[in-house]
Amino acid sequence: MTPHEQLLAFLAERSARRGNFTLASGRQSSLYIDARLTTMSPDGLATIGPLALAAIHDAGWSPDAIGGLTLGADPVSYAIAYASALAGHPIRAFTVRKEAKTHGTGKLIEGPFKPTDRVVVIEDVITTGGSALKAIDAVRAAGATVLGVLAVVDREEGGREAIAASGVIAIALAGAAAIVARMPESSAS
Repeated sequence: MTPHEQLLAFLAERSARRGNFTLASGRQSSLYIDARLTTMSPDGLATIGPLALAAIHDAGWSPDAIGGLTLGADPVSYAIAYASALAGHPIRAFTVRKEAKTHGTGKLIEGPFKPTDRVVVIEDVITTGGSALKAIDAVRAAGATVLGVLAVVDREEGGREAIAASGVIAIALAGAAAIVARMPESSAS
């Protein structure tokens, strides 16, 4: 099984559920993909890191740092950063808070982020693109250049197109249709 096939299997078996759900975007859906059940598991991290790193390179992006809106982007960013260190070309990871801290340094972006960075914004699941767009805005406001967006899952509901409308290319490791095609029959919530 290739790493991509393994990722699809993990997502179908662990992360995807059928039922009636309200998504973070506020939309109603009969499909819920909780990518964290894959991205926070040891074998999921070990699969996603190198696979995402390869996708970043295949896209022609050479980032200094990667990160996105907490919480979904965090484990994916860390897996990629670790894989990049093992590959001998370290890429730093950062986190974008949903709101700036009201104490300490008051940062919106945490970690070894620099205003001069070339960045790939990371997302676990793209539906409308809203979370990625918030992260893009925060990174740009801090002075960095956004090279693109990488998501683990694209729900294929217009989010990539919304991100593209902001002038940023978005790619995904897996699409919802490919995940659904591999879901076991007993995946109701």
